[in-house]
Amino acid sequence: MTSRALAYYRVSTAKQGASGLGLDAQQAAVETLCASHGWELAAPPFVEVESGKRNDRPELTKAIQRAKRTGATLVVAKLDRLARDVKFLLTLIDGGADVVFCDLPALPAGPVGRFMLTQMAAVAELEAGLISQRTKAALAAAKVRAEAEGIGRKADGTPWKTGRRLGNPNGAAAFRRAEKGNVAAILKVAANADARAEELRDTLKELQGSGVTSLGAIAQALNERHETTARGGHWHASSVRNLVARLGSLEAAR
Repeated sequence: MTSRALAYYRVSTAKQGASGLGLDAQQAAVETLCASHGWELAAPPFVEVESGKRNDRPELTKAIQRAKRTGATLVVAKLDRLARDVKFLLTLIDGGADVVFCDLPALPAGPVGRFMLTQMAAVAELEAGLISQRTKAALAAAKVRAEAEGIGRKADGTPWKTGRRLGNPNGAAAFRRAEKGNVAAILKVAANADARAEELRDTLKELQGSGVTSLGAIAQALNERHETTARGGHWHASSVRNLVARLGSLEAAR
């Protein structure tokens, strides 16, 4: 694993990008994660201004290219809703760079992480197709109901204006908010890990205060206390490292 890292941030508007609004928490999360891994964070960061009118991600592409050239790990501040963005996920997969996420540190860098991203992209693509399929089926069913209710066409063939709105009244945003599929399951695991990390915050401080500071020693102490991970497993140095990074990210996000 490289000791160098590059940061990738994203903001919703150009105004946020210029003012720094929304970047502070992301920057704090990235710096905390890098510090926990002992990574040197290179400057400058790559900041993407998202727009609903654009499908490309030029800053992400440049970040991946630089990560590959320099052998650095690309640190993405937030994955959350982008887990459903097929274009974003495929860009990461095809880029071939090692990537870690501050809000999903359990997703490792390297081939295992790329495999999991591939599964997430496949699920996102499947869900997009299913949503389209369900929408078409709902519209067809609504049309059948309308015709059964006598809402058809005039003698000249033009449709009557019924006032009926077909489809989801909340629009596509409702589908994007839906927590379904494997992507939602992964994010739920992350939420459970966040909760478990908060439960262990005081215990970790106590151990560190008593001189137990190495990852291996902390793992051994937690196991001796019969403390389990969020998934009910035993502690190892790597899981303690993830715990420390997660606590740092949660602290930065407050």
